[in-house]
Amino acid sequence: MPTNLISKDKIRDLADTAAGLKTPGGNPRLKTVMARLLNDLFVAIDDLDISMDEVWAAVGYLTKAAPEYGLIVPGIGLERFLDMRLDEAEHRAGLSGGTPRAIEGPLYVAGAPVSQYEARLDDGSDNGEVLLMEGQVRDLDGAPVPHAAIEVWHANTMGNYSFFGPPQTPFNLRRKIVTDARGRYRFRSIMPSGYGCPPGSTSEGLMHAMGRHGMRPAHVHFFVEAPGYRKLTTQINIDGDQYLHDDFAFGTRDDLIPPVERVTEASQIREAGLNAPFARIKFDFRVIKEVTGAPSTVVHREHASAA
Repeated sequence: MPTNLISKDKIRDLADTAAGLKTPGGNPRLKTVMARLLNDLFVAIDDLDISMDEVWAAVGYLTKAAPEYGLIVPGIGLERFLDMRLDEAEHRAGLSGGTPRAIEGPLYVAGAPVSQYEARLDDGSDNGEVLLMEGQVRDLDGAPVPHAAIEVWHANTMGNYSFFGPPQTPFNLRRKIVTDARGRYRFRSIMPSGYGCPPGSTSEGLMHAMGRHGMRPAHVHFFVEAPGYRKLTTQINIDGDQYLHDDFAFGTRDDLIPPVERVTEASQIREAGLNAPFARIKFDFRVIKEVTGAPSTVVHREHASAA
């Protein structure tokens, strides 16, 4: 069919009516948002001559893809875009510096065991390369932030997270670590692997239809919180991964790629309490003091349950 068959006034009228703007009651904010989204959708269909078959194919896809929305949202850049908006809002509020934020992703689970200063994340069942990671939480002046809470979670050597995929022990590779009086933390774990959209899945199918892959580089997720400071959601990426700068979820930041030291010297291995070579990462988090009126960094979203 030809494009631009319907006048923009008629499209706006239908969108406003469908969103309830012409009727009393309901949620005013929802009605405003829905009117805008519907209008933009209707205009896109008319401008691009999106056929009825294509519309209903999209509806069928969305119905089938529901369990994978957590992968699709970062895969289409939506989660990254939300971070970009928050970055810009902070900049306009006069806030800058600190550790860059990065996407949370869909695989956080609340309730991880709490440790003071140091923790072991893995349960010992995965014979991956041992990773020792340590550092400090500091403010923008470099002063340590004592008793900050660091939540950390990552995948195993197969790219799987506990509570998702093949069974693992509860909260394997997940902990909350409270820093000491000098803001220090450290943990022992295993080097994670990257992962991708499940083979043959709706999320992988969408990526391939757009000529893209659905792979993420190896990474470790963090929440960092402390009273009087803005919550930080971030991750580090493992240097050397083949997808390091080609993350389908747009999570890589140059400042979030710390060097990985491979320790092979016998005395250092013994000093670490190990009996084989290991990897070591040192990384400090820089957090920003909370400012009245600044956009919130606390995001309310549904998470998987550990139950």
